[in-house]
Amino acid sequence: MRLKVWVGVCVILVSSTAIAQEQRKMSHEGQMAMEAMMKAATPGDAHKKLAPMAGTFDVTVKMWPAPGAPASESHGTAENSWVLGGRWLQQMFSGDFMGMPFSGIGYTGYDNIRKQYVSTWMDNMSTSVMISNGTGSNDSSYEFAASVDDPMSGKPATVKEKVTVLDGDHHMMETWGPAKDGKIYKMMEIDYSRKK
Repeated sequence: MRLKVWVGVCVILVSSTAIAQEQRKMSHEGQMAMEAMMKAATPGDAHKKLAPMAGTFDVTVKMWPAPGAPASESHGTAENSWVLGGRWLQQMFSGDFMGMPFSGIGYTGYDNIRKQYVSTWMDNMSTSVMISNGTGSNDSSYEFAASVDDPMSGKPATVKEKVTVLDGDHHMMETWGPAKDGKIYKMMEIDYSRKK
């Protein structure tokens, strides 16, 4: 009988030790997971580099419908503000396009996990969302690539964008995409000048 009690006590002790070790291991893994999540969620230097683009800007948009064609020009206002604790720079745009009211909203930020800049754009002339991914080559230049659905063909087309911070009060976005023959040309240029 004593032997059975002794064996039972040993089994309980071994089991308790194993359970305690497993709980410590899970606690350590949980702590590591929490640290990784916090690191991924914390805005850093890559986010701060976007700061010159925050504020209210007068905007001039030039668009070329085809290579060599004259540009059409339109104007608007962009209000760029930090949202979600400095993680995203939100742009609220209002202006005109081809004589019609035009409004759009976009977000630009930096994905700490993928190590790349991310931008989205939506406006009142489309039901699709453009998502761009890019890199910052230095403190004042960012290059993005995106896929845009062509309303004429219904097929996706690749566009390239470049954002250049000229100084604390001016930045520019340029867009290149395919012409009807598939050759890439500069389609759009947007100049932002800070309102004084």
